[in-house]
Amino acid sequence: MDVEIRLDRVERSYSPGDTVTGVVVVRSDSKQSHNGIKLNVEGTVNLQLSARSVGLFEAFYSSMKPMELLNYGITVSSPGKVPKGETELPFEFELKPRKNMKLYETYHGVYINVQYIITVEMARSMLNKSIKKSIEFIVKITTKDIETKKVDFVITPETLRNVQKSNAKNIPSFSIRGHFNSAVCNVEEPFLGEIVVENSEQEIKSIELQFVRVETCNYAETEIREATEVQNIQLADGNVCHNFSIPIYMIFPRLFTCITTISKTFKIEFEVNIVILFKDTHMLTENFPIVIVRVPSALNF
Repeated sequence: MDVEIRLDRVERSYSPGDTVTGVVVVRSDSKQSHNGIKLNVEGTVNLQLSARSVGLFEAFYSSMKPMELLNYGITVSSPGKVPKGETELPFEFELKPRKNMKLYETYHGVYINVQYIITVEMARSMLNKSIKKSIEFIVKITTKDIETKKVDFVITPETLRNVQKSNAKNIPSFSIRGHFNSAVCNVEEPFLGEIVVENSEQEIKSIELQFVRVETCNYAETEIREATEVQNIQLADGNVCHNFSIPIYMIFPRLFTCITTISKTFKIEFEVNIVILFKDTHMLTENFPIVIVRVPSALNF
């Protein structure tokens, strides 16, 4: 005997207030009894310890319990028998948070995890183990409007932030300019822009675009902030032609990206880095914070 959860949407994506519908599929080689089939719908925000965070986050982990955003119990079938073959048992529930809580976007990070799980359990007699299956569904939060804001940048030895002005004179001369189409980005659309190397005394080995998530956890008066790379895209390989426009095109990765989220206990923010690697192994990195939103018109179910 086997059970499976099928949702009405193939992509399993929903917004707060939606009605989630689906069926529990039961397959059996013969007519069999059961003690009831139930669904549990759970949404949580929790800390996910990793090798890097051991020690750093243990104090938080022992004190800060997972945030329970929603928790439903649904009876799909009363105790009885299922026939031989495949049986579909329908269910539905409204996607709304617990009292005094709000729903956040699905997100899988290093330290912060926002997840929504549906679990079906078929209870059986003492001689047979209960059958459990789980499936994750995606919650997306939309923004009413979006105001695009173009970002122009110029990178020279004099504009480097972490270099003293006296030391900037010893850095080989270079001038790099470009722009991002907007610092406020729709997660459903690509991140666009361009970069131009106007001149450089040293040969350039590579130009890269890093997408970085910044996760912050707050507990009492303590704040832990950690930045980790989500993806790295090479924009150019080798010593590119000067005064040549190099396009910037990046797709935001699903699950590992969500809208910029700020709450009392945690924050999920994002940045992009322009990384220039020179032939002499010197490397420069310029950081640009961005805000990620989700525009309703981009959702096509």
